[in-house]
Amino acid sequence: MRHFILSFFILFTFSGFCQVSQLNKSSLSIETIMQDPAKWIGTSPDDISWSEDGAKIYFQWNPEQDTLESLFAYDLATKEIEKVNLDEKKTLPGRRGDYNSDKTNKVYTRNGNLFLLDCKSREEKQLTAWLERVSSPEFVLGDSKIAFTKDNNLFTIDPETGLITQLTNFVSGSEKKEQSSSEQAKWLEQQQKELFVVLQEREAKNKARENRGEAEKETEPLKIYTGSKFLNGISLSPTGDYIIYSLYERASNAKATSVTHHVTESGYTEEKNARSKVGSPQASVEMGIFDVKNNKLVTIDKTQIPGLKDLPDYLSDYPERMPKEGDEVEDREVNLMGPVWNETEDLAVVVALSHDNKDRWILLLDPATGDLELLDRQRDEAWIGGPGIGGWGMSTGDIGWMPDGESVWFHSEESGYSHLYAVNCKTKKKTTLTSGDFEVSEASISNDKKSFYFIANKVHPGVTHFYKMPVWGGKLTQITSMEGGNEVTLSPDEKYLAIRHSEANKPWELYLQENKAGAEAEKLTNSTTDAFNKYNWRIPEFITFNAADGAEVHARLYRPESPEQNGPAVIFVHGAGYLQNAHKWWSSYFREYQFHNILVDNGYTVLDIDYRGSAGYGRDWRTGIYRWMGGLDLSDQVDGAKLLTDKYDVSPERIGIYGGSYGGFITLMALFNEPETFTAGAALRSVTDWAHYNHGYTANILNTPVQDSIAYAKSSPLNFADGLEGNLLMCHGMVDDNVQFQDIVRLTQRLIELGKENWELAVYPVEAHGFVEPSSWTDEYKRIFKLFEENLK
Repeated sequence: MRHFILSFFILFTFSGFCQVSQLNKSSLSIETIMQDPAKWIGTSPDDISWSEDGAKIYFQWNPEQDTLESLFAYDLATKEIEKVNLDEKKTLPGRRGDYNSDKTNKVYTRNGNLFLLDCKSREEKQLTAWLERVSSPEFVLGDSKIAFTKDNNLFTIDPETGLITQLTNFVSGSEKKEQSSSEQAKWLEQQQKELFVVLQEREAKNKARENRGEAEKETEPLKIYTGSKFLNGISLSPTGDYIIYSLYERASNAKATSVTHHVTESGYTEEKNARSKVGSPQASVEMGIFDVKNNKLVTIDKTQIPGLKDLPDYLSDYPERMPKEGDEVEDREVNLMGPVWNETEDLAVVVALSHDNKDRWILLLDPATGDLELLDRQRDEAWIGGPGIGGWGMSTGDIGWMPDGESVWFHSEESGYSHLYAVNCKTKKKTTLTSGDFEVSEASISNDKKSFYFIANKVHPGVTHFYKMPVWGGKLTQITSMEGGNEVTLSPDEKYLAIRHSEANKPWELYLQENKAGAEAEKLTNSTTDAFNKYNWRIPEFITFNAADGAEVHARLYRPESPEQNGPAVIFVHGAGYLQNAHKWWSSYFREYQFHNILVDNGYTVLDIDYRGSAGYGRDWRTGIYRWMGGLDLSDQVDGAKLLTDKYDVSPERIGIYGGSYGGFITLMALFNEPETFTAGAALRSVTDWAHYNHGYTANILNTPVQDSIAYAKSSPLNFADGLEGNLLMCHGMVDDNVQFQDIVRLTQRLIELGKENWELAVYPVEAHGFVEPSSWTDEYKRIFKLFEENLK
């Protein structure tokens, strides 16, 4: 294969495109499907919300193919959709606000100022008119006051009188102490006082004035010095006696990477800072308590958290690092997240997450003493995660107080799937609220406190529905009925659902339905273009097959109407790792979906697998890649290839594979480790060495390179490049600040040193991780199509 070599061995291939275009037997072209999706497909409605009175549904939309999306509204009374004009848009209540306990009033911000809305009369009252911006407004103290933050401090305002009270006094930096004078200066000062009576009298008067002023002055909030930390959250207790705050500190000694931009307005190369690499020092969160009544700080005793000294199981692979008898084991670092206050008592629930993300503790915090009491502990020798659970070190997940006022609800993967549980803070009794081989997400309690609403994939892993259930568990009532994906936004009075629905071959549209099981959903929008609708987009077959280890694998299958005997096939590998794509709704990989239709038109069978590590299938599937990326996730692709040859009349010599990001990583591992299975592959924006990826994602799965070098050695394609036999196309954006260009450059050098010739690299100078320009998408997918046509046909 010919290579056109630039300096630093970047290769481009331009020949053959005209020939390949003529081979395309589809009515679609790659140029068509890779153009601006807003102009070609249309723009689906998104960012759904309701008016406060439930009379209108607001959403972002662009049916007229303007430069930008606009705000539209559907009026339930007139059944009309209209674009919201600028004057109306300026007066809309802020969406991120807070309701009082009976939801008759709402407080929110607009242009940085506070507003109060009477939800019944629709009258709005402006509470502040400042140039400074306020944020995080909420009703407190039995709805008598409104708390908000400004300039990194907490204030309250009385909506009746307008009186504003500052409750905290956070000060950046450290408390400065006067430098002690030199001995010489002190001696001279003392001599002056001893020699001159007038100086003694003046000093006495000044001290008397100071003492009187201090006695007459009202008590100011204690100064809390934050040093180099940033205020990350601040919350007032129900009685107003306590304030819990969080301080966020960046890792000051973490070395950042940089990305070189070559195509710039200035004509000079420009360096831009990017992320650090896995194993670098990480940011931390510190939680504190300010006792308002006594004007003092209360320390939270984190040593009360059980299991801080527990060591991960993987250390058994490194016996030399295991502590010996008598060795002191240090407590693991944890971040405290929250609080979630009880509605009536000064009790808070906080969530502790270990820095190694193998433990999550739900804890009851007494703000008067700083004592912590365990309510639930979830430990995972892989890593904490799953729908509604949080993880990643900086989130409480979905959690709240039950209607009894003494129990807390939360998500846990205790059963192997993310489900709802409740624990009583007094008795510590835990109640299972939902159960089964499915996942629950987006849970919330109804206005009347009698029911839970949530999304679940109960009927099929690739179908989501909206459910209602008694708040203490019981029968699940399925409210939505359309098969596919259903994203639900409840009206304020909970009488209606605004549903964003899609199917495998139909993009997202907006529907309206009564909040009743079996009610018919009314379609409100038609967003796709006439040009897009002319093509008969395929509904893939949703299949399962058994992997070599017996696990059931879900996949999408695309087949030609009259498949060729011993025909060609392509396996697509979705990105992100923890993502679901073998589902029955419109894919975020819509370009790839369209490309698969072109491939099928040209005689290919296409298989799209939800391999190990994908979302939607529970804890064991989620963590199936722990300590070995390129293990079960790769063998699932190999088993998929075997299915194609055994059941779908595909030639074992004519199977290709491609994918981007994590999918690109798997493609590399496939060509390097399974050359007898895959003839050709296209690896796009691929991770080539996990030791060079970010910390938040990678450390969960592989720990860190220093701690677990074994996991990194068997998970990084760079180490297996000598196994390349098939034909490899690599495509990468040069300004990728996620999987950085250095990744592919390092692999390129490795291939050169190994003397490999059956590869090429196409680079995209203006593209980051997610391509933007239609010309780049077109070029990339023409190369992929050319690769498969030349090697699988």
